[in-house]
Amino acid sequence: MTTSSNPKVYFDLHITGIGYLNRIREVKPKKGDAFLACDIAALNGPSDDVSYVRFDTRVSGTEAQHLVRRCMDAVKEEKKVLIAFRLGDLWADTFTYTKGKRVGEQGVSFKARLLFISWIKIDGKEYYKAEPKSSDADERETPAPAAADTPTAQETPTPESSGSVADPDADVPAMAAGDSF
Repeated sequence: MTTSSNPKVYFDLHITGIGYLNRIREVKPKKGDAFLACDIAALNGPSDDVSYVRFDTRVSGTEAQHLVRRCMDAVKEEKKVLIAFRLGDLWADTFTYTKGKRVGEQGVSFKARLLFISWIKIDGKEYYKAEPKSSDADERETPAPAAADTPTAQETPTPESSGSVADPDADVPAMAAGDSF
């Protein structure tokens, strides 16, 4: 008789948005492995009165790491690097300010994992756009069960269109894998 174990089921909470890439850095903790991190100033609210929500992210996806590394020079040169992104595993971290006007006050930082980048614009010019899923992948996917208590597989979300989203038919320059933007 064979025994089968049930695979673990995870419930994903993803955040999608558009924001500016900042503070790209390699973090080397005292314990554990080094990792790539960046800040994202996500756009929020009406387009004529935008506010920003800051996320301190650990870049997790292999492709996302490659793309963020390619943006390092542009961020250092203080160019406006706008990305459409997907974050996961959001959590809040409290801290105490050690400098500036708020010394001694408590603050909150939103932390998350940067999982996916769907497009990149630098100073308004599109440099990268993720390729859409192939139809072969769609054929392999099975429809989710109708039961309400059964989690469903998530698909790659597409950011809502707004005035700043690139024209899907726009030409994107091809670059070699190691090039920066």
